[in-house]
Amino acid sequence: MDDLKLPLILSFLKDVGSDLYQRANNIPFIELCQQLQIVKGSPEYTKPVNVGLLLFNDHPIKIFKGAKIDVVRYFDSIGDELEERIFEGPIHIQLKNALQFIQNNIIAERVRKVPNQAEAQRFYNYPFAAIEEALANAVFHRSYELEDPIEVNIRLDRIEILSFPGPVPPVNNEDLKKDRIVARSYRNRRIGDFLKELRLTEGRGTGIPKIRRTMNLNGSPNPVFDTDESRSYFLVTLPIHANFLPLPDVQDVFSTKNILLLCRKPHSRLSILTELGMDAGAASYRKYIQPLIQSNFLQLTIPDKPSSKNQKYVTTSRGEALLKKIG
Repeated sequence: MDDLKLPLILSFLKDVGSDLYQRANNIPFIELCQQLQIVKGSPEYTKPVNVGLLLFNDHPIKIFKGAKIDVVRYFDSIGDELEERIFEGPIHIQLKNALQFIQNNIIAERVRKVPNQAEAQRFYNYPFAAIEEALANAVFHRSYELEDPIEVNIRLDRIEILSFPGPVPPVNNEDLKKDRIVARSYRNRRIGDFLKELRLTEGRGTGIPKIRRTMNLNGSPNPVFDTDESRSYFLVTLPIHANFLPLPDVQDVFSTKNILLLCRKPHSRLSILTELGMDAGAASYRKYIQPLIQSNFLQLTIPDKPSSKNQKYVTTSRGEALLKKIG
């Protein structure tokens, strides 16, 4: 019972506005824990359950090795320059701290004035509500038996939130594409109950629809939800708003625009370079086309045979977003 800390319990009760907070100091500690359902066993052998240790212990990572959130912010596309922050402690507190870090350091707003309209349009690189829901869902649904932390990778053009394992069967990749997922069972139901009381997550089955809705309202590309056949991981990808998309590392933005416009319909390497009046040699390919492929603005029509004589190149959805940005 010493692993459960009364100050953390009192702080939680106060945060959620529980009537129990006013009476907590006049109730035997074991009885208080029983009312919160964070202990079990006979009066002679009462011990904490996992949800109690995860929320009301100062250092749950000493018991659950993967109980932390690892946030990595990348400053280049390669990964040579990055900043890493690790958030530990009670899982609801590390969740709040990680979200606060993202809100203070990552979220950016822009305002666009619209002709003949009094109100300007406001949008964000990422809607904070989508990040909040995705990260809270990772804390809720991950397995604390595994030693893998939750990973948040903040890249130049997207945020990836990775947790282990994947969704509970029978939910699979096809289900993740649906507007609403109906799951028969949930991992960590009690954690979900506590997070809901703290208003850090909504009801069961509402997370993915909320993420999609908030991304859409912000004018952002659609989020992507992914797992593998064995459901060993769950990955949420939130693409950046098109107006915050970084320009590719190319020398000629004018040529980039023309190539992407041309390749809305598939074109061969020779066709692209000839159409734009460029030399058809390897140097032009490396200068103008290759950077667009590496930045995922162009994709190959035959990706498993890059050197095929029938190879063509087509503009991706990311390329379309770049066209909107550069006008």
